[in-house]
Amino acid sequence: MLEQIEKVDQDLIDALRPYFESAHLDAREHFHAQIGISLHPDAAVGPPCVSYPNCLPAKAHRGLFGEVVAGLVTQAYQDNFVGGHAWQVPIFLFRQHDDVENYLWALRWNPARKREIYGRHGSDFIGIAVNSAGEVVRVIAGEAKWRKRLQPAVVANLMLGDKERNAAGVLVHNGRGIWFEINRDSPIPHGLRQLQRLLEQRDPNGHAAAILSIDRAVLGLAAPFARTNLVLIAGNASANREARTSVIPWDELPEEYTSAHDLQVVEVILSGDGDDLIDGLYNTLWQNC
Repeated sequence: MLEQIEKVDQDLIDALRPYFESAHLDAREHFHAQIGISLHPDAAVGPPCVSYPNCLPAKAHRGLFGEVVAGLVTQAYQDNFVGGHAWQVPIFLFRQHDDVENYLWALRWNPARKREIYGRHGSDFIGIAVNSAGEVVRVIAGEAKWRKRLQPAVVANLMLGDKERNAAGVLVHNGRGIWFEINRDSPIPHGLRQLQRLLEQRDPNGHAAAILSIDRAVLGLAAPFARTNLVLIAGNASANREARTSVIPWDELPEEYTSAHDLQVVEVILSGDGDDLIDGLYNTLWQNC
C-alpha cells in the first residue's frame, strides 16, 4: 500500500515526468509517424496540433496513468514484491492500441472530432525477469485500474464485476471482474508476445536472448515461464477511509483468486487530488500543446 503524504505540487509532477515520458516514448514516435506528424523541433508547421499522449481525452489519461504507475512501482519496489525478483520493464505496450491511432488520425484532419477512446485489450502491463544470459525466466503481468473514488462498492465492482439481477431478481456481482480475467488468462500472456515484437523492432541486439527465449516458449520448445500476477488499484481515498486501511483484503489470499501463480496487489491511495496529478502530468509531457 502506497499512501499520499504531501499534496500534489509542481515538484512532484516534475519528478514523475521523466518516467512517464519514457513510458510513452515508443508509442509517441510510432503514432506520430503513422499520422504523418514529425517530432523534430525544426519541422515545418504542420496540421492542427496533435500530440500523443497529451491530446487524448482526460478519461484515457486516467487509464494510462494506472498502467504507467504499475511499471513504476514494479521497478521501484521490486525488493518488496513477492519473491523479490529483479523486474525489468524494457518497453510499454501503448502502441498496441488501434483506437488511439484511429482517434489521432481523425483529429489530425479535424480537431473537432474529439470523443472517448475504447480501452486497449490484453494485459495492462508486462515486465520480465532475466537470468545472467539475458533469457527471460519469469513474467509479471498486470491489471491496472484507476478510479476517482475508491469506495468499497467501487472496488467490489472492479474485482467481482458489476452487479446484475439474478433469476431471483437479487442484485449480485456478475463475476466478470479482475479476478475473473486474471484466473482465465493464457499461460503465456499475449502482452509478452507483443513486448517481444516491439523489442525486435527497437533493440534486437540488446535483447536478443530475451527475444529468443520468448520465441521458444511461444513455439512450445520450452516450458511457459514462471509468472507473477499484479493487480494495481489507484485512486482517491473514500471520504471515511482510515489511514492504512486496505481496499482489498490482504491477510489471506482472496478466495476468488484461483490462479496457480504468485499474486501481488498494490494499492495507490491518493488524498483527493489525484485528478490534479494526472492532469498536471499529461498536460505537460514534452511541454507540447
